[in-house]
Amino acid sequence: MIFKGYEVRLLLRVTLLFLSLLGLSVILVKGWYEMLVIAVPLMLFILTDMLRFQKKAHSEVEQFAESVHYRDFSRHFDVNRAPVELKPLRKGFNDINTTFKTISRERETQYQYLQKILELVDTGIISYEQETGTIGWMNESFKKTFSIPYLKTIQSLQKRDEELYSAVIALKPGDSKVVSITRNQQVVKILLTASIMRSDDKVYKLLAFQNISEALDETESKAWQKLLNVMTHEIMNSVAPISSLADTLKNRLKLYSEKNNGGTDLDDLELGIDTIKRRSEGLLKFTESYRNLNKITRLDLKHTLVRDLFENLSSLMQPTLTQKNIELNIVLRDTQMAVNIDRELIEQVLINLLVNAIEAVKGADKPVITLSAEVSKEGRQLIKITDNGTGMSAELIDKIFIPFFSTRKTGSGIGLSLCKQIMLLHKGTIKVQSVEGEGSVFAMQFNLA
Repeated sequence: MIFKGYEVRLLLRVTLLFLSLLGLSVILVKGWYEMLVIAVPLMLFILTDMLRFQKKAHSEVEQFAESVHYRDFSRHFDVNRAPVELKPLRKGFNDINTTFKTISRERETQYQYLQKILELVDTGIISYEQETGTIGWMNESFKKTFSIPYLKTIQSLQKRDEELYSAVIALKPGDSKVVSITRNQQVVKILLTASIMRSDDKVYKLLAFQNISEALDETESKAWQKLLNVMTHEIMNSVAPISSLADTLKNRLKLYSEKNNGGTDLDDLELGIDTIKRRSEGLLKFTESYRNLNKITRLDLKHTLVRDLFENLSSLMQPTLTQKNIELNIVLRDTQMAVNIDRELIEQVLINLLVNAIEAVKGADKPVITLSAEVSKEGRQLIKITDNGTGMSAELIDKIFIPFFSTRKTGSGIGLSLCKQIMLLHKGTIKVQSVEGEGSVFAMQFNLA
């Protein structure tokens, strides 16, 4: 319908040209040569007009093709000023341009929408062309997770983290793998998944990097809680009768010894039973302490100023710090910084961490412990306990939050396990950075209050 007027005019010109040629043929056959004076100029005029018409149409089509080639759909073809025979053609071009602009606008909206979604998700996403390795897309989460502002090719990742690069290249589409990376001297677990997509005859590999450390910590904590429930129950049931029986035997032996004036053998037997009773009671007390890991189920959350936490902790621990000649520094740039916490529980965490720090710096020439608080780039609140003590190896860091594990002979292994559970209840985390011989940093991370 758009080109109907154009077709009619083209057909009319072809018909006139045909009739002029037919008339010229009749004149030549009949020998009416005097008519050639009129027929020849008329035919030339019709032919010239047709060529001019075709040239204009060709020029219009060429301009339209050029605009399509360069995707310049903003171009407007003036219909009002066009020759009558080209008005339908220009109107058709404008309609096509309008349709293309609508499609382009919809695609751009969808692209912007998808881009915003990809930037908001916590999962790092990257795509690259499989044949050349050229990076096609990389979102902000990936940049923050790996502290990589820019990658030109996937091969560039090899220089930054060879193990991660090997895992990316080896991972097949549809598969997933958990890899460990070190970020800010902390080991982070990443779930790596891959898929394939095609665009413009090119094959792209799409990779997703999801930080699952917090999820694994929570799962691990729940698993330990279940295990501790079973263990404490079984130990209590087994040891309690032994302690009770030892107490009964000791009392009866005491009565028998009084009646029979005692003896060396009886004294040794009494000492042995007393040892069994004492060790049984010690084991019961030790087991009872682990029940604390499962008693905390609810939080009494309150808006608490960090400076109040630090002041209270300093007052509480100052006598011990002074006695051991340990310097305590407090760094708090924002005195109004506050956290939404169960104050009693978080104070318990801070005390545990400070006691550990005191133990760690006891061999240092100038022992220093620093309490600090800040807001991270990700918008999370951090409370840090830093010491210049002995530090820990990477192998030791992986074990310190495991219940029953302790680096001290007199330690029960409950402190850091309890700290971790309390932080998980606050929807936060506790991480450690440490270098042997230089010291450690324990960082408690909270969501904004």
